[in-house]
Amino acid sequence: MTKETVLKIKQKQADKYHKGYPLISASAVADSRPLQKEGQIIKLTDERGKFIGRGYYGNQNKGLGWVLTQKEDVFIDQKFFDQAIQTALNYRKKLFKDPETTAFRVFNGEGDGAGGLTIDYFDGYYLINWYSEGVYSFRSFVLHSLEQLVDYKAIYEKKRFGKQGQYIDDDEFVAGERGDFPIIVKENDVQFAVYLNEGAMVGVFLDQREVRKRIRDYYSEGKRVLNTFSYTGAFSLFSALGGASHTTSVDLANRSYAKTIENFSLNGIDYEAHDIIVEDVFKYYKYANRKQLSFDLVILDPPSFARAKKTTFRAEKDYTELLKQTISITEWNGTIIASTNCSKFNMKKFKSFVDRAFKESGHQYTILEEFSLPHDFRTISSFPEGNYLKVIFIRKSS
Repeated sequence: MTKETVLKIKQKQADKYHKGYPLISASAVADSRPLQKEGQIIKLTDERGKFIGRGYYGNQNKGLGWVLTQKEDVFIDQKFFDQAIQTALNYRKKLFKDPETTAFRVFNGEGDGAGGLTIDYFDGYYLINWYSEGVYSFRSFVLHSLEQLVDYKAIYEKKRFGKQGQYIDDDEFVAGERGDFPIIVKENDVQFAVYLNEGAMVGVFLDQREVRKRIRDYYSEGKRVLNTFSYTGAFSLFSALGGASHTTSVDLANRSYAKTIENFSLNGIDYEAHDIIVEDVFKYYKYANRKQLSFDLVILDPPSFARAKKTTFRAEKDYTELLKQTISITEWNGTIIASTNCSKFNMKKFKSFVDRAFKESGHQYTILEEFSLPHDFRTISSFPEGNYLKVIFIRKSS
């Protein structure tokens, strides 16, 4: 058994951890001096010596590590990861059997019992994301589990624990046979080109699967659609396949142009009948207002933090202002899909941003429906910030 470091949680915060809170925050630790090297196995107790749980030291998300088990007879070893990954695979059995969806999350960090680790599935390819040096120290356990439990074409990995949580550029291939990229995956019978070997981004954000389907099936027909921060055009693609009369995709990244064309073409959509614009969204809004452009459906899914030449966007501070600009180019009775993956605020706070934006714009609105993470992005009630995705469908009613 690996030697453990005893770490005491301050008594005034111990109750939260006894109830299952998994992220070890620096403010909760009575004395952090025992933490010497990421990957250390930690035995957590309260200041009275009562067992809280067992986890590891690994800097991530303003935390010092994660609690992995609250059972005193469970240790962080090969057996632990075998059981956790097998349980996660069983939880996704239905998705593995769905011929119309071949890309989804297999293991979702603390939701599946191991904060700092995610595993995604792309039509026989598995992609492991490591979010700290600490969790990376369990690499041999995780790889052994996957190799024993699943049939795979290849396993790839991405190290996301550089300075300020940045991606570390490295050879991502781990096992199997190197892929011939792009690989083509399906989501609700729509095709995407995926690249597991081109840096941090792979080509599609899997957590928006249910939202994209809803847009295609209920909101797109005959509509003029604006997709902001469009990345590889996924929302635009689903809108076009849902019968949109026209889509406009706007993203500052140069790569978004070719990637959007690629996804449109894969699905038999004439990309030349749509607009794909490489531009700062904030600049595009000024242009749209100047030209008096308006849209029936606007998709607003900015990153939590973005920096352009003269603009810095932080969702927790700037979403209301961005939404006000969106309202100004949305038609009467048009729909705004407001989305954020920022974990710094909850759905109630997000709705307050929406309310303020409409009031300050002098317009009425109706919330039509809401979405959070799909079921494969498993979360736990004791860690609400893990359910980071907040999506609101809003009608601009007057």
